[in-house]
Amino acid sequence: MDLKKLQPRPKAVRYLANYLALFLGSIMTKLKVSGRHHIPRRGPFIVACNHFSILDPALVLYGIQRPVNFLMATDQIVDPLFIWAPWLYGYIPTDRRQLAPSTIKQALKALERKEVVGIFPEGYSQSTVLRPAKRGAIYLAQTMAVPILPVAIQGAESLWDNWLRGNRPSLRVRIGRPYRLPPYLPGRDRRQDWLRRQGDDLMVRIAALLPESYHGLYRGHPQITVYRSENRLALPSDSG
Repeated sequence: MDLKKLQPRPKAVRYLANYLALFLGSIMTKLKVSGRHHIPRRGPFIVACNHFSILDPALVLYGIQRPVNFLMATDQIVDPLFIWAPWLYGYIPTDRRQLAPSTIKQALKALERKEVVGIFPEGYSQSTVLRPAKRGAIYLAQTMAVPILPVAIQGAESLWDNWLRGNRPSLRVRIGRPYRLPPYLPGRDRRQDWLRRQGDDLMVRIAALLPESYHGLYRGHPQITVYRSENRLALPSDSG
């Protein structure tokens, strides 16, 4: 399958696929979701989530229960067992080396239609700790003046090991408070520095939804405690 040719499926198809995600999540995992009250009820927004597993998109769908226009890197290798997922749901194809105009155009059009755009800020990865964000989520949120909804998935990195042992893995999806970016002030900041700082802030907000063992470069960041207080969710722990 040529991932560069994928496009998001019609909304009705993605609605039906959401039910499939709910069914699989209920049957194959012990999945708990907290923070659904933070999901905006209307209007466009960007979902930004950590990315430790190829199954993360399905878990995001389970968590927010809304059709999502996901951005997907076209140079990644998709396991043949799961190639049906991007084919069924569709994605906005993305070149990780350079954010192409076509990608930006499709994402902006989805937001203009008041839909949801899903981004994994770190890009595709097999890492199990947080890393710096790429610029896409911040660029789109600033361009369209839409809120960002931080989401964290805990436990997906061990899905395969649990399934191979015949266990239903325990997973957590935590949804944080949505927020809007501060204004960009050209007279004070260089744009690239501003994008980097806002990307770091986004990852700290995601870290606040995860146990410390997942924090990676953001371990010990003072804002984690602040954002945890704002989210008003149960304190994350390594045991779930």
